[in-house]
Amino acid sequence: MPRPTVRPRPLGAVAAIGAGVALALTALPGTIAPASSAPPQRTCDLVDAQIESTATPATDLTELFNDYADTGAGWTGGDSTYSIPLRDGRNVWVFSDTFLGPVNGDGTRPESAPFINNSFVVQDGQDLSTAHGGTAEAPEALLPPPEEGGWFWVGDGLQRRDGAIQLMALQYWDGGGGMWDFGWDSNHLATFDPDSFELLDLVDLPSASGVQWASWIEPAGPYTYIYGVEDQDESKYMHVARVVGSDLSRPWRFWDGQRWSPRESSSARVMDGVANEYSVAAFADGYLLITQDTHEQFGATINAYVACAPTGPFELVGEVAQMPEVGASGSYGDPNIFAYNAHEHPELRTDGSLTISYNVNSFDSEDLYEDVTIYRPRFVTVDLDVTWPHGSPCGDGAGPGHGQGRGWGHGPDDGRAGC
Repeated sequence: MPRPTVRPRPLGAVAAIGAGVALALTALPGTIAPASSAPPQRTCDLVDAQIESTATPATDLTELFNDYADTGAGWTGGDSTYSIPLRDGRNVWVFSDTFLGPVNGDGTRPESAPFINNSFVVQDGQDLSTAHGGTAEAPEALLPPPEEGGWFWVGDGLQRRDGAIQLMALQYWDGGGGMWDFGWDSNHLATFDPDSFELLDLVDLPSASGVQWASWIEPAGPYTYIYGVEDQDESKYMHVARVVGSDLSRPWRFWDGQRWSPRESSSARVMDGVANEYSVAAFADGYLLITQDTHEQFGATINAYVACAPTGPFELVGEVAQMPEVGASGSYGDPNIFAYNAHEHPELRTDGSLTISYNVNSFDSEDLYEDVTIYRPRFVTVDLDVTWPHGSPCGDGAGPGHGQGRGWGHGPDDGRAGC
C-alpha cells in the first residue's frame, strides 16, 4: 500500500474555488521580522499595489493529465507536481510517489499496479510520456532508494546552463512515529541527463540545520535562490539560501535575517505559515509567494504574499483560491480526502493570469485504488487585477508577465523578470 505522501500539514476544510475575491495587503501575523540592525529593505510598488483575484479551474491542463493517465500507458497518478521548463520547449513535470498503469475500465486501480517513489512526466506540446527507472515490466523510481534503506521524494529543480537537470531530493525513512510513521533524514542533489533522464550524479546537500531544502528554486540575475522548510509539525518556517550561477552544487550561502552567511547554522526563519511545497517567483518589480495557509490545520486556503526581495519580508495579500475536494462536504463526499502543496508554475503565465497546482490524497490508501481520480494534481487559473500606486513598473500596465528565464538562471535580481 502506498504511504499517504503528506509533506506539509495536510489541508482539510472544504470550500469551492472562489471568484472575484478582493485582496488587501495586511501584515502577516507571526512573520519573523529582520533585526533592527539589518540593512534597509528595498522598496517596490508591488507591496503597495491593490490586487484583486478570480480563481477558476484550469480544466484544460487537469484534463490533459487525466486523459493521459486514463490510458494506463504510464503515469496514472502522483504528487508534488513541480515543473521544469527545458530550453528545447519541453516541460518536465516532477512527481514524488507515483502510480503507474494499468487503469481498469470502471475507474479503479488494480492492487497490482506498480507504485514508485518518484518519476517524470515529460510534456512535448500536448503529448505526455513517462520517465522512470527499471524496465517497463519491472519499473523503478528514477532516483532509486538509498542503500541504507528508505526512499527519495523529490522537490523543485532547474535546467543547468550546460543542459543537465538538477533536482532537489529528500531522503526519508520508515518508523519515525507520529501520524505518518516516517521521517525526513537528509537533503541531496540529483543530476539527470535531459534526453535519457538517466541519473548522472547524486551528492549530499546541507542538512544539519534540519531544513528541508526542496520547496522552490528561483533563478534571479547572478544567483539562484533555494527555498526550504523547517517542519516542526504544528509550525512550518521558510528558510532561504542561494548560490552563484545555476549550479546548485556550488557553495551555498544562507540568509541569516540580515546578510548572507556561509554557515548553515545561521539560516534564519523568514516567516511561518508556509507549506512544505510553495513557490516564490519574480512578479513585476517584486516577488510573489503562493502557498497553502498552514496556520490552520486541515485548512483549504491558498494564499498569496508579496515582497520586494527574494528574502522578504513577505506581506499577506490574501486568499487566491480554495481546494474544493476536501472532507465530507467536499466534491468526493469523503472525510478522508485532503489536499496539499499548492504552488505556481511561472512558465505558464499569461498576461494577468497564474497557473497553480495542488495535490489531492486520502488518509485511507484504499481510496486510491477504488477511484483513480483522487491521487492526481489539480490546476487552477488565477486572474489578477493589479492597480499600481504609480503606474505599472512593467511600463505597460501588465500584470505577472510570462515568467521568462525560470529554469536556467536568466531574470534580473530585482525581480523584473516577471514583467
